[in-house]
Amino acid sequence: MLDIFKTVNNEILRANSFEEGSWVNLVNPTEEEINNVNGALGVEMDFLRAALDEEERARIESDSGQTLIIVDIPIVDKEAKMNVYTTIPLAIILIKHIIITVCLKEDTILSDFINNKVKSFLTQYKTRFVLQILYKNATRYLQYLKHIDKTSSRIEQEVYKSMKNKEVIQMLKLEKSLVYFSTALKSNEVVLEKLMKYEHIKNYPEDTELLEDVIIENKQAIEMANIYSSILSGTMDAFTSVISNNLNIVMKFLTSVTIVMAIPTMISSFFGMNLIDLPFENNPLGFWIILAISLITCSAVGYTLYKKKLF
Repeated sequence: MLDIFKTVNNEILRANSFEEGSWVNLVNPTEEEINNVNGALGVEMDFLRAALDEEERARIESDSGQTLIIVDIPIVDKEAKMNVYTTIPLAIILIKHIIITVCLKEDTILSDFINNKVKSFLTQYKTRFVLQILYKNATRYLQYLKHIDKTSSRIEQEVYKSMKNKEVIQMLKLEKSLVYFSTALKSNEVVLEKLMKYEHIKNYPEDTELLEDVIIENKQAIEMANIYSSILSGTMDAFTSVISNNLNIVMKFLTSVTIVMAIPTMISSFFGMNLIDLPFENNPLGFWIILAISLITCSAVGYTLYKKKLF
C-alpha cells in the first residue's frame, strides 16, 4: 500500500503526488509500488526493501545524500485469545525534500500520525518528524510492557488452582515477548546514540531536547523489560512447582479415598466366601452388624489419614 500525506494548516491530508515536504508511507509494498517510488524520487532500492525483512537489524546508514534509519517497533497479535507481542523493523528514509517510511504492518505507531493524534506534527520538519516517531515508539514499548505485566498478574492468580499446562504456556509466550522487546530496545538505543552525534540535530535545541527525552524513555523501557523478564523467569519456576504440587495433592486425596473405599469391599468379600460357620450367619441383624463394622473401620482409617494430613 502506498499513501502520500502532507500537513496543511496543522492537519494531515492525503496528497496525490510526491510534493516537497510530503510524507510517503509504504505498508508491505508491492514490487510495482517500490519501483514507482524509486523511479519518481530516485531512492536506493536497498533502502526501500530493507524493512521488508523481519530479521533486519536496527541501524543508520547514509549514501548519496540519502539517510536510512531502521528501528524495531512493537506490534501485538492475537493468538488463542491472548495478546502476543513481537517486533518488526520500521525504515525511515530521509531524502532532500521528502520523508519515506516503510513497514510490513499497517496498524503501528504511524497510525497515530495518520489519525492526527500527535501534536505539533508537521511533515515538512523531517528531523522533528523522525524524533516524534522514535518518541512514540519508546512510549508504545512502555505501554505494551505494562500490558504484559497486567497479563502475567492475571495468569498468576489462575495458576494457583490449576493443574494444566495452559497457564505455563501463556507465561512462556509473555517471556518470549519480553526477550524480543529487550533485544529490540537495546538495538534502538545504539541508533539513538548515533543520532545524538548528528550536527543537524544539535543546531536545533528543541530537537536535541526531544531526542534526549526519547533516549530517557527508551532506557526506561529497557529497565522495565529486564525487570519484568527477571520476575517472569522466577515466577515460571514457581508456577511449575505449584502445578506439580497441586497434582500431588489431588493424587494424595484420591489415594486416600481409594484406601477408605477398599475397606467395605474387603470386609464384604470375606463374608461373601463360600465357607461354613460364618460369623453372624444366623443373626437376623447380621447385615447391619457387618455394615456397622465397615463404617467404623472406614471412619477410623479416614480419621487416621486426616490426622496425618493425608486426607
